[in-house]
Amino acid sequence: MSTDALQFKEIEHKYIVDEHFDLLRFRQAVEALGPIRTGTIGVEDRYFLTEGGRARRFLMRHRYDAELHHLTIKSLEADTEVRVEVNLDLGHQAGQQASQVDAFMNLLGVVWSGTLHKDLEVWYFPDCEVVYYQASTPSRSVRCVEFEARRQNSLAEALATVERFERATGFSSASRSRLSLPQILFPELAEMLTG
Repeated sequence: MSTDALQFKEIEHKYIVDEHFDLLRFRQAVEALGPIRTGTIGVEDRYFLTEGGRARRFLMRHRYDAELHHLTIKSLEADTEVRVEVNLDLGHQAGQQASQVDAFMNLLGVVWSGTLHKDLEVWYFPDCEVVYYQASTPSRSVRCVEFEARRQNSLAEALATVERFERATGFSSASRSRLSLPQILFPELAEMLTG
């Protein structure tokens, strides 16, 4: 894949970690790699599955937080390692616009929706974002570590970047999740997509 072919691709590995995960040790390992910036943020993500999304395997996400206000389309793949992600920047000037987004999405034929909250710690590098987060819905929660390649010239380069960060933080031999976060936290969504 060329740079143009990667323009709207998200290339990442996600690992589910349990309550015994050594977060302090992980933070130290990531900090030792020299991030250019770090941050902590709380995020609300509202997901929508439309009739077209169910048929063509994509979800819509509305994200509003202190840094971003996006309406995003994400493909649903058998493995989330490489998938389509296109973000529309809605800007912060008009606020959250939840009712406008709901009206827009309802016209597209929403068959399912769900909201989750994430508390994230992010380490930004020129070629990778490393994230630890706890995501929750009213009935479920999960802790994850993600490695997402940024600004790569090829798929091979992107995967090599992810693997480099996995090795440096002790994840190279761990088993990664192939499901999207909504599929993990919303079993009814996973069932709709397989049924």
